[in-house]
Amino acid sequence: MVRVLTLSILGALLIGCASTDSATRQSSQTAPGATAEPEQVAKVLERPIPDESLYPLLVAEFALRRRAYHVALDQYMEQAPVLRDKKVAKHTTRLAQFMQQDEEALSAVQLWLELEPDNVEAHTTAATMLTRQGGNLEALPHLAVVARSGEQANFPSLLTDFETLDPADQASLAQGIGELALEFPDDPALLLTRAMLSVQQQEYDTALDELGQLFAIEPTQPQALLLEARVLIATEADAPYARIEKTLKNKPDDTRLRLQYARLLTATDMSAARQQFEILSAQSPRDGDLLLSLALINRETGDHLAAKAYLKQMLELEQRVDEAHYYLGRVAEDTDDPKEAVAQFKQVGEGRHFLSANQRLGRLLVDAGALEQSHALFEQQRGTHKQYREQLYGIEADLLTNAGFPGSAMAVLNAGLEDFPDSASLRYTRSMLGEKQNNLALMEADLRIIIANDPANTTALNALGYTLADRTERYTEAYDLISRALELSPEEPAILDSMGWVLYRQGEYEQALQYLTRAYAAFPDPEVAAHLGEVLWVNGNTDEATLIWRGALLQAPDHKTLIATLKRLGVDRDQFTTLPGRPQVSQ
Repeated sequence: MVRVLTLSILGALLIGCASTDSATRQSSQTAPGATAEPEQVAKVLERPIPDESLYPLLVAEFALRRRAYHVALDQYMEQAPVLRDKKVAKHTTRLAQFMQQDEEALSAVQLWLELEPDNVEAHTTAATMLTRQGGNLEALPHLAVVARSGEQANFPSLLTDFETLDPADQASLAQGIGELALEFPDDPALLLTRAMLSVQQQEYDTALDELGQLFAIEPTQPQALLLEARVLIATEADAPYARIEKTLKNKPDDTRLRLQYARLLTATDMSAARQQFEILSAQSPRDGDLLLSLALINRETGDHLAAKAYLKQMLELEQRVDEAHYYLGRVAEDTDDPKEAVAQFKQVGEGRHFLSANQRLGRLLVDAGALEQSHALFEQQRGTHKQYREQLYGIEADLLTNAGFPGSAMAVLNAGLEDFPDSASLRYTRSMLGEKQNNLALMEADLRIIIANDPANTTALNALGYTLADRTERYTEAYDLISRALELSPEEPAILDSMGWVLYRQGEYEQALQYLTRAYAAFPDPEVAAHLGEVLWVNGNTDEATLIWRGALLQAPDHKTLIATLKRLGVDRDQFTTLPGRPQVSQ
């Protein structure tokens, strides 16, 4: 049996938001369609509703009214393909967008297009959802439909994460954009997309030509102005900002363009960037984001007094308070005022700077010899901020280790592992500390627990394999562990170095050189240099070994492994530091 439903509930069901963009920007307190006017509801035509769909639709409506949006979306996603009504599909799409459920939105909009294939909004939405999920090539025909309708298509979105696409998809996408350019030669968005694509391919002259065509149509197109400046900076051209500066002279209140211009300047001219941010801040004196930018620029340029003034303004306005305290602490560190730095870091609450603030706070206290105060601070923070409890154990242990208190660090790690027995990070940290204390049994036990819980943990596999190769004669076990790690990460320099080292310890010099050479080419670290140099030295290639060691000593003259290697081999370290000029291979 089929019922006919004419209640306002159905009206709310079938009325969408004003636009795709507004749906995305709605407050989480406002459901799509909730502001529909009464006369809009009255215009909804009666339509048949299957009996089995009536109750789910009522559930969805009441869920919307109670802001239980996930319940509502589940019901609409289930009923939309049953009802096959374009208005229901449209409403479901908008609700999914509002909730930022991209997969559901894509599924709903595909149904919407099936029911209403010429709807421009549906094609625009489909393109947006596809590009967000890596379907850039599939989004192209949808944007072509939008352009052919006479509406503005967001062609630049096609290049979202372009560098991560498969090379074949990149080529097809570029070809498709080129074909559309022939169809729409004067489309500003398409000209901008072509210029962006040329920049991706480092074809800067072509990009500038395409931007020139765009400027002939829209002389002040913001994205084009910024892209041209980036290209001119990359090609080291004179006056890269000339067109932007001219535009801002004629449109001084264009805050979006000025903000992007100011951000560009931070990479090349801090003084000019500060001037632009000052203009923006004068236009919006209560904008905490601008005040923070000015504070950071002034700190970067050494004007700590101005930086403090801007940060204190943020506190007075109660905007970005945690960041203000954090950077006031950094400024205090810069000006050698540890007491003030401690006071500011203590006031940083939970957020992006919380862990860094506590790390710096702990270091200040440890450096001052206030170990008990530092430990009391970390204990208090672990009790108050439980979601950071595990990380705070690790931070405290690292501080104590670096400050030369390994026993205290071990006590902290032991307590941390009692609290978090499954923590791979704390267990790995303890294993490395155990190795430094020559407690190889503890190190091995911890690493084997990590590997047992996560057999693909290449860090633990490599660490245990390398230590067994370097500190014991259990070469077969070491080789097996490192082989497993290398199979999982075949190009990781640290693992290549370990494989070279265990092969060397097994007397396989030629194979060892192959791995160590690859490791050093990818990561010219002093420890890798020590290993490669040693294998070359014992293999009779003393000139090559000397050259590699000399370069490593120039990079890190006090590197412990490197110095220990030279001493063990009886090589005079002074020969690498007394020779003037560029190191040469002895003849």
